[in-house]
Amino acid sequence: MRLKDKTILVSAAGQGIGRASAIACAKEGAKVIAVDINEATLASLPQECPGIEIHKLDVRDRGQIIALADQLPQLDGLFNCAGFVHHGTVLDIPEDDWAFSFDLNVTSMYRMIQAFLPGMRERAKTTGTASILNMSSMASSIKGFPVRTLYGTTKAAVIGLTKGVAADFVQECIRCNALCPGTVDTPSLRGRIASAPDPVEAEKNFIARQPMGRLATVDDMTPMVVYLLSDESRFVSGQALLVDGGVTI
Repeated sequence: MRLKDKTILVSAAGQGIGRASAIACAKEGAKVIAVDINEATLASLPQECPGIEIHKLDVRDRGQIIALADQLPQLDGLFNCAGFVHHGTVLDIPEDDWAFSFDLNVTSMYRMIQAFLPGMRERAKTTGTASILNMSSMASSIKGFPVRTLYGTTKAAVIGLTKGVAADFVQECIRCNALCPGTVDTPSLRGRIASAPDPVEAEKNFIARQPMGRLATVDDMTPMVVYLLSDESRFVSGQALLVDGGVTI
């Protein structure tokens, strides 16, 4: 049980990578606190994996975050997974979309870290380590992709946030890393495919950019999530770790 006796919070846990990560962490012995703004998707999580604690949370609402942080025990791990993929070039980005994407993809992580890090620092004094994991992407400072300008900009900012937090707290045994997936077959991706003018061609194009010849599954991501939240990665901090099927070779 690689996460035995650890308390880990996962955001955006109602579906996709967040949900799979919450289940994977619970199966490795963690006490998992799963949060999401979507109560309907969140509600079925304890049925699928008994023992997971669920809370409705809007990570764009500082008041809700602080109230939850005051309610919960000190965390050993925090996985900031919430995010939104904007489609378009720089000419297709209204200021409202720019503000929303930064608020959800970046500022929500700043809010969550500010709220939960004090407790994690105290917890690390006893356990010797605590881990923050932020969801970034291969579409970031690592590589640019067509019609992903806003998304890539926010995910590059996540890497900067990650490195800054890691540098500030490394001497307190607080680790902070970023996960940078390739194209993952999630409900979010399926929604983008379905909304394309030609969904069949859109899916082919997503698959074609993966050198391994297939989309990633959420189960391709969860081993890295568990690793980065476990003591196995106790000497890893400030890193943007790619799980991209070879896109950035």
